[in-house]
Amino acid sequence: MTGLTFSGDGLLQRFSNQLGELGARAPVALARALNHTGAKAKTAVIRSLVIQTGLKRSTIVRAVKVQGARHGNEQFKARSTDRLTYTLTTTGGDISLKFFEPKETKAGVSAAPRGRRQLFHGTFTKGGRFPNRKGPVMGGHVFTNVSMGHAWRGKVRLENSGVYIPDEMLQGATAAAFDRIMGAELEARVSHEIGLLMGMPGL
Repeated sequence: MTGLTFSGDGLLQRFSNQLGELGARAPVALARALNHTGAKAKTAVIRSLVIQTGLKRSTIVRAVKVQGARHGNEQFKARSTDRLTYTLTTTGGDISLKFFEPKETKAGVSAAPRGRRQLFHGTFTKGGRFPNRKGPVMGGHVFTNVSMGHAWRGKVRLENSGVYIPDEMLQGATAAAFDRIMGAELEARVSHEIGLLMGMPGL
């Protein structure tokens, strides 16, 4: 499992006076701020991953999971019931070309991993002879005939894209989007949540 994590630990010192006044409610303010800002960061991460991977948004939404901040109910101290971090996680291996809008031509299948359409020579998604092809076959995946020579011998290899969502999440514009939003907006949101709990929403 791979994740992008942002911790609220550094905020404890910056807001120590206000958090001290809140007492047992301090973790509530931090957790709310982390989850609110994290939700905005998640939206940006999903948007960026769609562009970065070339996958449909619905696929990315299903792949990205949230481990939000949480707080306990006892006096404000570092406790096992508190988790003052916000994490986006994902898992997965090399993604099949099936998920990158494959289009079969006589020369092979074209698909668009990372948003760049290219031809994968000698691959196929359908069966039969041109021009009367049937299919897609075998679930719509993209395959290469690996039989000796050009004759069909029933030996095929599944063709993947080389795109790994966990790898893409930790690099490029996606990782930068997460860090930018959490870094730029979290402190203001903590101040806002503290103000709400202290009865001073404009704090």
